[in-house]
Amino acid sequence: MVVMILEKVPSSLRGDLSRWMIEPKAGIFLGRMTARVRDELWAKAIRAAPNGACVQIWSYPNEQGFEFRTHGDTSRQLIELDGLYLVCRRNQGR
Repeated sequence: MVVMILEKVPSSLRGDLSRWMIEPKAGIFLGRMTARVRDELWAKAIRAAPNGACVQIWSYPNEQGFEFRTHGDTSRQLIELDGLYLVCRRNQGR
C-alpha cells in the first residue's frame, strides 16, 4: 500500500498520479504498486513540484509497518526517534 500527500503542486501532477492511484480527498493519493513504480512516481512528483511539498508512505516490514520520505516544506514534520516515527507540528505562534 502506498499513500502520497501533496501540497501546493500543479494539477498536471495530480492527473499523472491519478493514473496509478485513487484520490479519495484532494491531494491525498492511495494505491498498490511495485517498488519500482513507487520510486518512479516519487521522482516524478519531486521534479514536478520544486516549490511544493510531498510525503510518500508505504508498507514496510518494521515495527510500525511503514516507511516514508518527504520533500519540500510540509505543514508537519515526520521525525524518527529511537526507531519510531513521530509527527511534529510547527508552533503557529499563539
